[in-house]
Amino acid sequence: MFYKKKNFPDEGELVICIVKRILPNSVFVDLEGYENKEGLIHISEVSPGRIRNLRDFVKEGKKIVCKVLRVDKLKGHIDLSLRRVSSQLGRNKINEVKQEEKAEKILEIIGKGINSSLEDIYKNVGLKAIENYGSLTNFFQAIANDDQNIKNLKIEDKCLKEIIKIVKQRIKPPEIKLSLTLVLKNNTEEGIERIKSNLKNLRAFAEKNNYTIKIIYLGAPKYKLEITAKEFKAAEKIIKDLSDKITQEVKQNKGELQILRDVK
Repeated sequence: MFYKKKNFPDEGELVICIVKRILPNSVFVDLEGYENKEGLIHISEVSPGRIRNLRDFVKEGKKIVCKVLRVDKLKGHIDLSLRRVSSQLGRNKINEVKQEEKAEKILEIIGKGINSSLEDIYKNVGLKAIENYGSLTNFFQAIANDDQNIKNLKIEDKCLKEIIKIVKQRIKPPEIKLSLTLVLKNNTEEGIERIKSNLKNLRAFAEKNNYTIKIIYLGAPKYKLEITAKEFKAAEKIIKDLSDKITQEVKQNKGELQILRDVK
């Protein structure tokens, strides 16, 4: 990572560390992502139980995820724990850092598009983004959701257009997917055609309202209705609208309908 924090980490924070020195009763590490910050892991915070040899648990040059226990800013001391980080928390932290590395690559591409170095694009955009959104990842995701989110940072127009262009190309906004099972029956002479008409009209209704849906035949009399939306609240509204529409259609065609909410 090009960007490194100049301050101290907060107590309780998870940090990526690189093992630097292994002594009989302690391990010294460099804090990745922080500028010139070194931390110490006492042998009691490496692993539960008795430890005969620290090198059975850590090796020089290897990356580990630690929890910050204490910070003494005056002395520059940072006490860390390895044993208090579960494997799941460790994986989550590593994934978070990987996502931020990808976001930094996107920032670099934006910089190249306006003939700006990574250092300069950080000064003009990156630092503002991190200050306002906590990370580049959050910043770019906010733009992917709605590019109006960037307006408050007072970025020059040329750079602004390049950011929006690159982010739209590389980051898709998160999607909410919900589904229903429709049990459709029609015992009239034209029952099959009427069911087809019900589903055709449902698709037309969705298209008219710019709803993203998919209807999958599961075998008579069941059909799966999948809904995709940007937000959960919007997805719930679409489900209600579609449920009301198909209920109305089936009733007009003298059919029977059961709507089952799929649970994931």
